[in-house]
Amino acid sequence: MDLQKTYTVDEAQKKLEHYCAYQERCHKEVKSKLKEMRMIPEAIDTIMVHLIQHNYLNEERFAKTFVRGKFRIKKWGKNRLVRELKFREISTYSIDSALKEIDLDDYYKTLDDLVQKRIQQVKEKNHYKKKKKVADYLLYRGWESHLVYEKLNEYL
Repeated sequence: MDLQKTYTVDEAQKKLEHYCAYQERCHKEVKSKLKEMRMIPEAIDTIMVHLIQHNYLNEERFAKTFVRGKFRIKKWGKNRLVRELKFREISTYSIDSALKEIDLDDYYKTLDDLVQKRIQQVKEKNHYKKKKKVADYLLYRGWESHLVYEKLNEYL
């Protein structure tokens, strides 16, 4: 027997205020959370509007926080950041605005550090295979190919 808890709009709203206050969320995450709570579409719309009006939910702020965090901690390149934000259904405007959060000097410095570190880690005798392994690693992390190959040619 399925005894799933049901929520009133007010209860769900309070719960989602806490959910959004705990950490930045995107609209898609909040919507799916409300669907999990078995809220009807009208209630979902009402709660979403409330969260946006009371600044619990802000797409641009989410995008900026996401970009700063993933760049600083996971060292993702711009391609990966854009791909992940699009997957979360973030608008192009917010994505562009978020990418401006990355200082270009930091961006190039991070790539440089990653290339050097990865070259040390890859134990491959064949020059071309080593270059390919390092490049694949960086491309997977979303670094632009022209920057990756420019850097690799500098070091290998």
